[in-house]
Amino acid sequence: MDTFIITCEHGGNRIPARYRSLFRGQQALLDSHRGYDPGALVMARALARSCGAPLVASTVSRLLVDLNRSVGHQQLFSAVTRDASDQTRAQIVEIYYRPYRLHVERLVTQAVMRGDRVIHVSSHSFTAELDGSVRDADVGLLYDPSRPGEKALSARWKQSLATLAPELRVRRNYPYAGKGDGLTTHLRRQFTQSDYVGIELEVNQDIVRAAGRCWTALRHVLVDSLNAACEGLR
Repeated sequence: MDTFIITCEHGGNRIPARYRSLFRGQQALLDSHRGYDPGALVMARALARSCGAPLVASTVSRLLVDLNRSVGHQQLFSAVTRDASDQTRAQIVEIYYRPYRLHVERLVTQAVMRGDRVIHVSSHSFTAELDGSVRDADVGLLYDPSRPGEKALSARWKQSLATLAPELRVRRNYPYAGKGDGLTTHLRRQFTQSDYVGIELEVNQDIVRAAGRCWTALRHVLVDSLNAACEGLR
């Protein structure tokens, strides 16, 4: 049996009160794509409802600490928090980072102990242009090509999207590599490929910001196509 778990590491740009002095004058940065992933939390909630899955989400800005980076990674802390004291950074990790990671790990472990296979979708969004480079995709599906379950699910999800919404530009392992540092990569090290399938869903922020029927339609088609893809794998 498959158990779905939906996560959203960059769901908001909130800065807890005790750290707001670090971000004085940085509201424009917090409101930018560097502060959070617009639309990612809305998408995660839609997927969780459809799949009857637990949702683990954070609305704390990744500029405080990036929940999708490993401890020791150069991007775990932003330029703002990197200059904070060692004690402050350690406190941020203990209060916001570790509990989030442990919660997700606990959910996966519980499902595996029941004999289920976990299908984990981590919901993200990407800016349409980065450093002068235009990203030519509407949806990205990130996975580890060496894990057959992830490769098969990504292929079927892409195929389902092509059937339901042929106008969408869907690419696999784009605009990032699925094997890069992240929560799914961390969990792959903890669980076998027969127990855990992790996919990062990336949605173009141009669609999110357009809002209206286009964004609503995309949410519905992503939900329907995931359900169709998983049905085909059973």
